[in-house]
Amino acid sequence: MKFLNLILVLSGMITLNANAQTKVDAPEDKLEKDRKAIKSLAGFYKVNFNYGEVTAPDPNYQFSKPYRSHGKEWAEIIVDEPKRIVIQHMLAIDDTTVIKHWRQDWTYEDPNIMLYTQDNAWKKGSFTAADVKGKWTQKVYQVDDSPRYQGFGTWSHVGGHDAWSSETDSPLPRRESTVRKDYNVLTRGSRITLTKEGWMFEQDNKKVVRTPQGDKLLAVEKGYEEFTKIDPKTFAYAQKWWTSQQNYWADVRNVWADVIGSGDTLKVKTMANGKLLYETLFSLGDQSVKEKWTAAQNKEKVKTALQPYLSK
Repeated sequence: MKFLNLILVLSGMITLNANAQTKVDAPEDKLEKDRKAIKSLAGFYKVNFNYGEVTAPDPNYQFSKPYRSHGKEWAEIIVDEPKRIVIQHMLAIDDTTVIKHWRQDWTYEDPNIMLYTQDNAWKKGSFTAADVKGKWTQKVYQVDDSPRYQGFGTWSHVGGHDAWSSETDSPLPRRESTVRKDYNVLTRGSRITLTKEGWMFEQDNKKVVRTPQGDKLLAVEKGYEEFTKIDPKTFAYAQKWWTSQQNYWADVRNVWADVIGSGDTLKVKTMANGKLLYETLFSLGDQSVKEKWTAAQNKEKVKTALQPYLSK
């Protein structure tokens, strides 16, 4: 009898555990865990940037110097929808200077992805619902809100550790775009891991020479961007600046969305009429705030300003 009772107790425990596991693995619960992890990327951080080349197929290749830098970065959630979360980054230089930095849009089970080709050009990817099922796409944009790179992957929450990874092509990193001409595509292997102090953005990047004959690997680099939470008081000026500018940049994003959605390919010039694209849009933002433009005025001015930078 005691043995029978033990069997019944164990059977009940197995059933409870199975039910609990089923509940944890339910798609709606997994989705909410994913959303919580993504939203955890927002906050006020000190960021350490560390990049270094680690290997190359050519034994005579001259490795570049390691790159190290740091900064103070505020990441603010500006869109929070069930299957779309947008996080805008701002660099706080000092008490009077802020730079609107990169942006990351997270979209769930999104087949609409722009893939980088080369020479600042992108094409629409061809993905099915099965390809992106259960996956989140991270769409990264430049400081001027033009595309940078987009890749999708699955968030993992095994053992209480939250992580996401993806691999996709991108333009040269900003730290090398003006000094390197020996490669033209960076294949980014990205891993995001949440930590107790913030999060880690780890990269295994391949520097690729892309020609009509195919791809040739030039070198491989390791990268670490460590986001560590700090006192929000450091970002008082940045928050004030963003409050005045956020409506303008929302209109900029809307114009870009129309441009990107209007065709299957996109090619962007970084320079036109002697001005960099980000300089043009930042100047318009200051003018918009000063002259109190409406949303319609913002969109009209931005649309006109973008035309010289768009290549057919």
